[in-house]
Amino acid sequence: MSDKRYVDDEKGERKGVIQPIEEHEKLNEDLHDLTVIAERKDQQTVPLDEIIENLKKQGILPSSL
Repeated sequence: MSDKRYVDDEKGERKGVIQPIEEHEKLNEDLHDLTVIAERKDQQTVPLDEIIENLKKQGILPSSL
């Protein structure tokens, strides 16, 4: 359950919200992640097998994987 509190104007219309800082930070992180995804949408992708092979060649992953 959320601890959000809403700020209403004199007409009863919601104009703002007060939320726990942890929730605010999580929403900001999610927004940042979505922004990065949108910025990279036209970038070429690399198959996972190719990434794993390159990591093995660099000695980052064991060759037995």
